[in-house]
Amino acid sequence: MLFNENRPMSETRKRISRREFLQLAGVGGVTMATGAAQPALQANTRHALDAAGRASHPWWVRTVDKPTVEFNWEQIKRFDSRSTVRSGFAKYVGEERVEYLSKVAAENEKRRLRENVSGYTLKDLALRGAVQIQLEEARVSLSFLGPQRALTPEERGVSKWSGSLEESARVVRAAMRHFGAAKVGFIELNDNTRKLIYSHDPDGKQIIFEEVNDSYESETKRIIANKAKWVIVYAVQMSGETLRRAPTVIAEQSTALSYARGAFIQNQTQEFIRGLGYQCVGGASVNALGIAPAFGVLAGLGELSRLNRLITPEYGPMVRLFFMITDLPVAVDKPIDAGIMEFCRHCKKCAEACPPAALSFDDEPTWNTRGQWNNAGHKAYFEDSVKCMTYWRETMEQRRTQSVF
Repeated sequence: MLFNENRPMSETRKRISRREFLQLAGVGGVTMATGAAQPALQANTRHALDAAGRASHPWWVRTVDKPTVEFNWEQIKRFDSRSTVRSGFAKYVGEERVEYLSKVAAENEKRRLRENVSGYTLKDLALRGAVQIQLEEARVSLSFLGPQRALTPEERGVSKWSGSLEESARVVRAAMRHFGAAKVGFIELNDNTRKLIYSHDPDGKQIIFEEVNDSYESETKRIIANKAKWVIVYAVQMSGETLRRAPTVIAEQSTALSYARGAFIQNQTQEFIRGLGYQCVGGASVNALGIAPAFGVLAGLGELSRLNRLITPEYGPMVRLFFMITDLPVAVDKPIDAGIMEFCRHCKKCAEACPPAALSFDDEPTWNTRGQWNNAGHKAYFEDSVKCMTYWRETMEQRRTQSVF
């Protein structure tokens, strides 16, 4: 037995090797590729659905009251997204360094194209260019309040839709799976989880909760109505086959494609919920509004990992996470324990494969952050995001990737 429900996890977890873990998880479901992790566990997702539309978990996954990552909510503060390395890279390395890395990346791309380097050929660049168009269209379509073109129940002359908490969750989950979401979960905002919403968006607008009937935005702020307190968090599956070719443009276009899909799912979900008679706010740009991986952990989509990102039982790390906030009451979900964080304590394969050595080799997660780009208050394997972004900046031509990474 891996688990004993009557004893603490730290006392009952069996310390197992990679091979033993694969055997327990089911005939070699875990594979890793140099430079990028493939899906951690290829689970059979064709399970019966419960009243809230949840698929039953694979046998090795437990639903738990607390996530496998430790939180200290007293230490967590609402984070300014402009402090992320993604948004504020120049703040950490200087404008001169950014310009130099962009120049090196552009020269590398031209050289690889001339030399017909695999992953950077004309065919590869053409594929990236096609996906980039879709991403740019998605970015333009994103907004805090959504398209707001769907007819509301009031405009149709009827009352808004209503159902039980489970039925509401099932309806939204079914619609989003139809739109293309791989996994969907829900949590309720409270004084603690509200801290995972950014204080400021990447464009500098302040995000504020107010006692108003409808969420709105102005030139300087985005207002979330207090009654909008249910978070919808969803995952978009990525291609492990193309991501294993990182850091080439083949892998890059996979990332761009998932962001584009995530944006379209947001637009469609916002319109669907509007059509039911409720409000739904989302990110006004890519990687906006709040910390999606944290919401994913709390909603049971997966566990935090040595990557300091979420890993799901079904798709491994090959997902991108997004979330929205609605005033449609739904049945909420719980975190899971699939043994992922425990496995990460011993594996370290992602840290070994990381080209810029940006991932942690620590045996245990820590409360100590690596820089201002990390939000304190949770125990994790914190990454060196400056090393990571520096590697991408000198590897990829930034005119194509700055809206993605």
